[in-house]
Amino acid sequence: MAIGIGLIGTGFMGKAHALAYRSARAIMADVPEARLSVLCDMPMDRADAMASQLGFDRATDDWTALVADPDVDIVCITTPNGLHREMALAAIAAGKNVHCEKPLALSLEDAEVMAAAAREAGSSTLVGYNYIHNPAVTHAQRLIADGRIGRPVHFRGWVDEDYQADPEFAWTWRSTRSEAGLGALGDLGCHLVSMSHLLMGPIESVLADTQIAHATRPLPDGSGRGTVENEDTASALVRYASGAQGTLCTSRSAWGRKNKLDWEVHGTRGMITFSQERLNELRLYVNDGPKAEQGFCTILTGPDHPPYGAFCPAPGHQLGFGDLKTIEATAFLRAISTETSAYPDFTDALAFEQVIHAIDTSAREGRRVSL
Repeated sequence: MAIGIGLIGTGFMGKAHALAYRSARAIMADVPEARLSVLCDMPMDRADAMASQLGFDRATDDWTALVADPDVDIVCITTPNGLHREMALAAIAAGKNVHCEKPLALSLEDAEVMAAAAREAGSSTLVGYNYIHNPAVTHAQRLIADGRIGRPVHFRGWVDEDYQADPEFAWTWRSTRSEAGLGALGDLGCHLVSMSHLLMGPIESVLADTQIAHATRPLPDGSGRGTVENEDTASALVRYASGAQGTLCTSRSAWGRKNKLDWEVHGTRGMITFSQERLNELRLYVNDGPKAEQGFCTILTGPDHPPYGAFCPAPGHQLGFGDLKTIEATAFLRAISTETSAYPDFTDALAFEQVIHAIDTSAREGRRVSL
């Protein structure tokens, strides 16, 4: 029997969810069929139009009706951050599985409540960190686990975009703590933290600094300038539970950067590097053989890096953002059908958000913060 999908929100991420669930079985074959059952947006005419465009059975402008609908098994929440808690808790209370976009919540307290509710109810949950589902990244994880670069001793990561680099870019809800929560940390930095956790394990403590690069922005109606309440940039020195060290940096005001999610894992025998803007490549250096012949090799992802082969039989032909979302949706469908946990669930995502909030606390209080 098909698993019914209920989608709340039809912006970029809403479309990504719809396309991912619609294509999951066609690409992967061995996953349960997903049916696009109910779509919710406002106003109603937009909901109707988007339901027709994306292939949903019906539409509503009332998210509570979607949550209560018996045809909905998975509630996908792709709304602004401030709505995540209420919607997720209602869906969990209704016995639904929940696929929520990141960050989990505005505040750490809200995220803790959501994770606790999911654990208590036994709900299957997933949070939308699709970059960690990249075959190149999971291959790097295997290389590290297999000791290919020796013992990991240092992680260096940064994630930069330029969508708020222009000081005259209009003020939006993303500049407020009440509606967006954290700034660059909540929007971008959490992706870097998810990568760091996957490759290096949990972070033990942070020492950080943050900056608001543009204190005000012009209001959209031209009536003046609005105050920016959350950070444009953040930097942190981190210590991992393993004893390794690292640096994490993020900026939403970095001119020329579009999705510069880059990282390096330094080991005792080599190094692995990755750039999200070249998401089908992994670079590996291993201290083996004659020194005159050593150097970084570039690994192009292909069928030897599953599940790439489900999309394309030829290496180097490239996967994209939407394909990573399909891999993410596939993982959730499999988890639900086998009654296992998907990664990252609400508890995993809470660990990521504990780190970004610790970075914020460290910067505001000027001290190292332990997790």
